[in-house]
Amino acid sequence: MTPPGWVPLLLIPLPGAVHAWLATVVAGFAQGAETPLIRPPIAPGIVPLPLIMVTIGGIFLGTLAISRFSLKIGVPAILGVLIFGLFINPSVTLFSHETILRLQDLSLSILLFNAGLETDIRSIRGFLEYGIILAVGGVILSSLILGTIVWFVASPDAGGIELGFRQVPVAVAMLVAACLGSTDAGATMNVLQMVQRAVPNRLSALIQFESSVNDPTGILFLGLVIGLTTLEGGSSGQQVVVEQLQTFLQKIGSGLLIGVCVSYLGRFSLNRLVREASQLLLLGIAIGLISYGVAELMGGSGFISAYVAGLMLRNNTYSNKQITPEALQQTLLPFNNMTEITVFLIFGLSVHPLDLLPALPEGIVVALAMMLVARPASVLLLQRLSPFSLRDSLLVSWCGLRGAVPLALSFEMVDAIPRVRGIDPAAVPTLVQNAGGIVFCVVVINLLVQGLTLPHVARWLRLSEEVAGAQ
Repeated sequence: MTPPGWVPLLLIPLPGAVHAWLATVVAGFAQGAETPLIRPPIAPGIVPLPLIMVTIGGIFLGTLAISRFSLKIGVPAILGVLIFGLFINPSVTLFSHETILRLQDLSLSILLFNAGLETDIRSIRGFLEYGIILAVGGVILSSLILGTIVWFVASPDAGGIELGFRQVPVAVAMLVAACLGSTDAGATMNVLQMVQRAVPNRLSALIQFESSVNDPTGILFLGLVIGLTTLEGGSSGQQVVVEQLQTFLQKIGSGLLIGVCVSYLGRFSLNRLVREASQLLLLGIAIGLISYGVAELMGGSGFISAYVAGLMLRNNTYSNKQITPEALQQTLLPFNNMTEITVFLIFGLSVHPLDLLPALPEGIVVALAMMLVARPASVLLLQRLSPFSLRDSLLVSWCGLRGAVPLALSFEMVDAIPRVRGIDPAAVPTLVQNAGGIVFCVVVINLLVQGLTLPHVARWLRLSEEVAGAQ
C-alpha cells in the first residue's frame, strides 16, 4: 500500500529522472517492499560533481581531527590520514587510474619544489659532500639490499612467504624496493620535534637535508629500474643497460639545467614582480609547475628540475628584504601539507582493504627487513666517509620514515608491472595487487613503529650529551 504523503509528491513538477525515481519508490511500497529504493538516480560509472565535492570536503575536515589525535599519541599525522582514507574507502571509484597518475605527478612536483626550498646549504657546511653521498648512495644501497630480500622471501605471486631464489620475478622485487627507497622529511622532522633538545642541530640539519635530496634520487632510481625491466627485446642486455644509463644521465642533466634557468625566473619575480606576501603562494605554485612542465616537455626530469629550482631560490640573495625564499617556503607550507595529505588520501581511497590481506605477511617481513637491515646497512656502509659519530649514524638509520613519495611512486610501479619482460600475463593482476599491498603495509608499519620509537631511540643514544658538550 502506498504510504500517506507519497502520492502528492508525484504531482509536484520535478525533473524527469527524479520523478521516475519517486515513482519507483512508491511502486516498491505498493508491492509491500520492506525497504524502498532510497538511492538517488546516478548514471552507471558517473559520480556527480556535488557528491565528489561534499566527499572531498568532508574528508579534508576529518583529517584535521585525525591529525590531532595522531600527534597526541606520537604517530606521524599522515599515517592517521592514510588509515582514515582506507577506512572510508568508497564503493564507487572517484578517480580513474589515469587521473590518479596525473594528480600524483602534480603533487610530487610541488612536494619536490618545496623540498628544495627547505634545503639550506648554509646549515650543512662542513658535511655537504657526505650529505649528498648519504642521500644518493643510501637510496641506491638500501633499494638493492631490500630488493634482494624481497626476491628471496616472496612467493611467486608476491602474496606470501616462500624462501629461495626462484619466487617473485627479480624485476618486480626491485620495483617494490625502488618505491621504498626515499624517506619522508616532513614525517621525520615532525617526530623529531618531540625531542628537539636531545638532537644536535648539525645532526637535525643532516637528517632534513638527506630526506630532501633522496626524494628526487628515489624517483630517478625507480625510473631507471622501470627502464631496465620493461624494455622489449631487440637489444642485448649490455646494450639495454648502456642505453638506459645514457637516458638516465641525460634526464638528470637536462633537469638540472632547466631547474637552474627557471630559478632565475623565480629570482626575477621575487625582486621585480612580487610586492606583497599574499602573492608568494601564487609565485611558488607557478615556479614549481613551470619547472616540472618545461623539463618534461624537453625530455628532462621534471622532478629534478622542480627540486633544483626550489634549491636555487632558497640559497640566493634578493634585493627585497621582506619577501625572501624563507617567506616563500613558509607561505607554501600549508599548500605543501595539503598536497601531502592528498597523496595519502588518494592512495587510501584507491585501495580496497580486503585486497591488502594477501600481502600482509610479506609486508610485515619486508618492513622489518627495511628497518633493521636495509636502511641501517646503507648508512653504516658509508660510515667511513661520515664526519659524525657512530651514535649519530644510528639515529640517522632509524630516521628512515617512509611517506608520501613511496605511495605516489607505487602507482607508477603498478603501471609498469604489466610491461615487465618475461612475466606471464595471467599472473599480472595478482602481482599488481600484492606489490601495491606490500608498499602500503611497509609504509604503515614503518610510520607506526619508527614514529612511536624514534623519540625513545634518540634518548637512548644519549645524543643530548653532544648537545650539552657543544654548548
